[in-house]
Amino acid sequence: MDRIAKQARTSKERVYAYFRSKEALYAHIAERETTALIEATQLDPADLPGYAGTLFDHFAARPDHYRLITWGRLELAESADNTTSPLQATIAGKLEKLRDAQRIGLLDPAWDPVDVLALINQIAMTWAGQPEIAAAAADQAVDPSVTARRAALVTAVERMFPRPD
Repeated sequence: MDRIAKQARTSKERVYAYFRSKEALYAHIAERETTALIEATQLDPADLPGYAGTLFDHFAARPDHYRLITWGRLELAESADNTTSPLQATIAGKLEKLRDAQRIGLLDPAWDPVDVLALINQIAMTWAGQPEIAAAAADQAVDPSVTARRAALVTAVERMFPRPD
């Protein structure tokens, strides 16, 4: 809080007067960052590989956002139970889009939409969540570029959830 107050050119007491606690400050920042993530990564059920690539791009450009979100998931787990949060509403909307895609034949109905979303999100965030493997890729991958990492995850999602014929 001292560093935040110094950077904001105010006192720590003023920061606490506005946010009341470190958790409240985190919740404010997390909500802002989650909103930015939601706006930057719209799900198109006809292009699930593109969605995965967009998520990858977002976190590759903003690794600090990934760390912030991960910290919140670990430290403020009770916020995940808030069914009225913007994030939960976004998840529900994405699941409905996936169900609609199944109804019209864009996505294999054998998949549970919850699993589809979870798997795509996890694949897209693989490199952000495993910096030690990303470091190994820089030295040991056939093609160490970020472009190659992105292409690999997009290909994985294409193979798991192929576009309709």
